[in-house]
This record gives sequence, structure tokens and C-alpha cells, in this order.
Amino acid sequence: MQLLSDRILNMATSATLAMAAKARELREEGKDIIGLSLGEPDFNTPDFIKDAAIQAINENYNSYSPVDGYTELKQAIITKFKRDNELTYKPAQIVVSTGAKQSLANIAAVMTNKGDEVIMPCPYWVSYADLIKLNDGVPVEVKTTIATDFKMTPEQLEAAITPKTKMIWFSSPCNPSGSIYSKEELRGLADVLVKYPNVYVVSDEIYEHINYVGGHASMAQFEDMYDRTITVNGVSKAFAMTGWRIGYIGAPEKIARACNKMQGQITSGANCIAQRATITALNESPSRVKYMIDEFKVRRDLILGLLNEIEGFKTNTPEGAFYVFPNISYYFGKTFKGHTINNASDFSMFLLEEALVATVDGESFGNPECIRISYAASQEQIIEAIKRIKSALAS
Repeated sequence: MQLLSDRILNMATSATLAMAAKARELREEGKDIIGLSLGEPDFNTPDFIKDAAIQAINENYNSYSPVDGYTELKQAIITKFKRDNELTYKPAQIVVSTGAKQSLANIAAVMTNKGDEVIMPCPYWVSYADLIKLNDGVPVEVKTTIATDFKMTPEQLEAAITPKTKMIWFSSPCNPSGSIYSKEELRGLADVLVKYPNVYVVSDEIYEHINYVGGHASMAQFEDMYDRTITVNGVSKAFAMTGWRIGYIGAPEKIARACNKMQGQITSGANCIAQRATITALNESPSRVKYMIDEFKVRRDLILGLLNEIEGFKTNTPEGAFYVFPNISYYFGKTFKGHTINNASDFSMFLLEEALVATVDGESFGNPECIRISYAASQEQIIEAIKRIKSALAS
């Protein structure tokens, strides 16, 4: 009898976490690795949020929380959706989870049956495809290019829809490309979807506030899409709260109830102290964290300028998040020390071993010609990292 399940044996390891682990190993060997692989702000959680957590500890919040979140937190999420997104939800439509990743896992588990197809514009976040496969669904990749800022067109969406299509999953701002769908672009996709009333949308908006062009749009803002859209968000990115592990959804009530039921059997309620801190975070104006966004924009402009000086890097200008996603296929087929770079994975490993810079290959994001570089690092680290990359590639 086989010890491990087919489910886990067929599941890919998270590429971002795998690269981070490899970088840690090299650091432990004494190598000076610059990590530009993880999607984690390098800022500290703001003091006003930490103070709320300390207050919660002193007020003896230590018991199990409700599976779908504290009432006060759900109300703060409702207020945030109304203030920032012009979306109106009831408490029964909100589910708080241990990070937005669990929110996505819940959705995949409660909505996917064997053979259901889920459309994913490429590039997509690394865990999307495996979450769907884990639940016997079929990821359907829609290829995009740097020429279209890695955004799917209505024509591409319509061509991908079949009688088996159950959902479309996408993020805006996008991880890994930083692309943002405008309200007009979302309307174009919605005009296709209204012809297919059984297709639901999962809109991952975790990078919502890390936006350099202004004006975030949500698919659920359209009246004809509201009842078919699950909006996923959380506090990890904009509030520098990655380790606090709080995500949430606003969804049609039937789907929210199903996610609540699933979560009740898997983890139950999220961390009680983190929930109390998140109440304070969401009730405050997003302007409280604008200093982080301003710095990310400076870093974006810095890294783009430096990358554009390197032969063979094709870049566009990300409108949000904190990644660049350059096409590096120019280097495929080139050889160094007897090793040929055949794909983005080889290229990313070359940068780690020869330049001592950790990035993530684009294959895991559905685009094998690109790599993801995070600029959630200091300007000094960015300058030194690109200097090393340029030097290594010159060889």
C-alpha cells in the first residue's frame, strides 16, 4: 500500500517558498544572498496596529473565535468594502480566514467538482493551479504577453469558455506582473461573462492599495456581476502584516456559508489577537500606510531603470504590487561553465548561484519566458542585486 496520497504526490511545491528555502540554505553556508523572491513587504507592521494587538492581549482575548470571524471584524470589513470599493455586503457574506491563501483554498474546495474548468489568465499566482487540481478541477491557462501588459482580453476569455467552465480566477493588481485591470477592462470581461450565467469570478485583490495609477476597480462593482463574484482580500501586503495571517472574502451568501462550513472542519476561526488588530487596521483610512506605497513606487522606478540597462531584459511598467516580471528568453540556449540555460528555471538558478540573487522563475506562474523579481527590499539591496545580475550575465 502506498504511504502518501496521490493528492500530495501530484502537488507541486510552492516555487516562491522553495526558492526562499534554497536562499536560506546558501546563507547558512556563509554566502551573501540578496533575496528578491518573496512577496513580503520589508516594512514593520505600523505601531497603531501593534498597539491594538497589545491591547487585545491585555484584555485577555485568548479563546476560540467564531469560525467566520468576530462580529466587530466582519463589520470593519463591511465598512472597508463600502468605503474603498463601493461594495455592500451583509455579515453573512463575510468569512475571515487564516490568510487570503486559506480563503482561496476554501473557495476551491466548496466550488470545484471533478472535471470543472477554471480559467486563469497567465501569469497567475503560483498556488492557483494547484488549489484547483487538489480539488480535481482543471486549470485552463490563457496566455498573455508583455505587449498587452499581461492582461487577458475579452476575446481570449470568450475563446476559453466551454460547457465545463466553472470559474475564472485572477488577481488585480496582479502577482506576479503588477498589472491592473481598469474598470473599463473589467467591464469588457463582464460583457462576455453575462452571456455565461453559470461562470463565477474569483477576484483576488490582496494588492489593492499598492497601486501607482489610482482608482482600484472590482468586478463585483458591476450590478450584473455582483452575485457571481467572490472578492478575496486581506491585510498582509498593504499593512505589512504577512505573518499575522488574516484574509477574508465578500461573497454570495450561499458560497460564504459553504466556506464557513469547510473552514469549521479544517482550522476553525483565525487567530484571535490578529483579528482584533485587523479591526483597527481596516477601520483606519488607507492613507495611514501611504508612506509604504510611495516608497514602493520609488523602488519600482529604480529597478526598472537598472534592468533596462541589461541586454536581453524586456520589461513593461507594473502599475501595482511590488514585482517586475521581465521576459528573459533572450538568454535561452546560452551556456555558462558547461551548463546551458534552457528555461526560466535554469536562468533563476543561474542568478542564485552566480549572482547570489534569489528570484522566482515564471514557469510556476504560467509564463516560462519570465522571472519574477520582488522589489520589496531596500534601495541599496536593489542596486547591489542588479549590479550583481548585470555582472554575472556579462560573463
